[in-house]
Amino acid sequence: MSYLPQILFVLCLSIAGFFIYKRVNFIRKAILLGKKKSVNDRKSERLRHMLLLAFGQKKMFDKPLVGVMHFIIYAGFLIINIEVLEIVLDGITGAHRLFAPYLGEAYSWLINLFELFAVGVIVTCVIFLIRRNVLKLPRFWSAEMKKWPRLDANLILIFEITLMWFFLSMNAADSILQSRGVEHYVQVGSFWFSQWLQPLFANMQTSSLVFYERFAWWFHILGILGFAIYITYSKHLHIALAFPNTYFASLEPKGKIPNMDEVTKEVKIALGLAQADDSPAPERFGAKDVTDLNWIQLMNAFSCTECGRCTANCPANITGKKLSPRKIMMDTRDRAEEFVRQLEQGKAIEEIKSEKSLYGDYITKEEIMACTTCNACVEACPVSINPLSIILDIRRYVAMEAGDTPNEWNVVFNNLETSMSPWKFPPTDRFNWVELVNKD
Repeated sequence: MSYLPQILFVLCLSIAGFFIYKRVNFIRKAILLGKKKSVNDRKSERLRHMLLLAFGQKKMFDKPLVGVMHFIIYAGFLIINIEVLEIVLDGITGAHRLFAPYLGEAYSWLINLFELFAVGVIVTCVIFLIRRNVLKLPRFWSAEMKKWPRLDANLILIFEITLMWFFLSMNAADSILQSRGVEHYVQVGSFWFSQWLQPLFANMQTSSLVFYERFAWWFHILGILGFAIYITYSKHLHIALAFPNTYFASLEPKGKIPNMDEVTKEVKIALGLAQADDSPAPERFGAKDVTDLNWIQLMNAFSCTECGRCTANCPANITGKKLSPRKIMMDTRDRAEEFVRQLEQGKAIEEIKSEKSLYGDYITKEEIMACTTCNACVEACPVSINPLSIILDIRRYVAMEAGDTPNEWNVVFNNLETSMSPWKFPPTDRFNWVELVNKD
């Protein structure tokens, strides 16, 4: 019976590991729905970009106060994981405060530091809840932020407050049990912040106190395991995906729009700059569904923090247009998940494509055509997500496959094709205005 808690702990750890593995594999399948794209260039520059944006949270400090609050939650998450390592090892070995004998006085300083971040996380999460639900910041209340997205954002904040409360109250109960000389509780003294909670537990009997300390310990660690599963279903997946997402982000100047390789090849052949070969024609120009996008674009969708900075900076959205870059990313992610679920149900790829598509069923023509291609959304994103690349690929499908562009655009396209300019006159007349100037 003395090993029962350890057996239960290892069982819980294994169950959590199984569900995390299953979900990570699902997300991996969704991202790999995209086309292959090789990114092997400028490795040192990419590493620096990742360290600055994902690890250093550089863009969050565009607004210093919000940046500091976000950093407290982020740093608290990273540092408290060291404490979680001890709890996991305690759970497996049946020990209590396993690191204390090895670290000596440094152990108390470490726990004090963890408690400092725990209090910081609680304060910051309360402020973020007030910003979302009392002050009602507009970007948190736009059309796509209803039901699950709004609930998800609140749940995660409440979850973090609860976890930090049980961490602090567990330490408070532990300190009292130490002072009573209860066996199993290592003498490490009281800690900076949890000591102020001790009056709440001071009058409890020892047996009740041991029960609460154990309850808080189990709740804290099971909560963290549950949290680890939950974030794979949540927008907080960016905690992990922000790193590869920033590494593989485009390092080209923001205004540069890449040419389509297939079209470039045809133009070169037409101009006699390249020879025709036997390579097959592309399946589709542009993107109608998630399988027409590349894997980096799909990873972008799963990395989205749903913070709404892209939409808040989008001139089309600000002037009342239907376009929201955040919704583009959320729709792409939702469609990729639906696609994988149907594959797992045994449906063929062509059957899934015939029933629904990203363009038409999730993203509308009105949204796509409202984009000004200004790159404000790309510039605003704290983790280098690029909604514009998806918008452009869908637009290319609309123009080159569906032939559904507005008449005004079609006139321009025809002029470009026949006159090599947006206007309807031949290239030979392009400099006629010079003669008029000379005449004057």
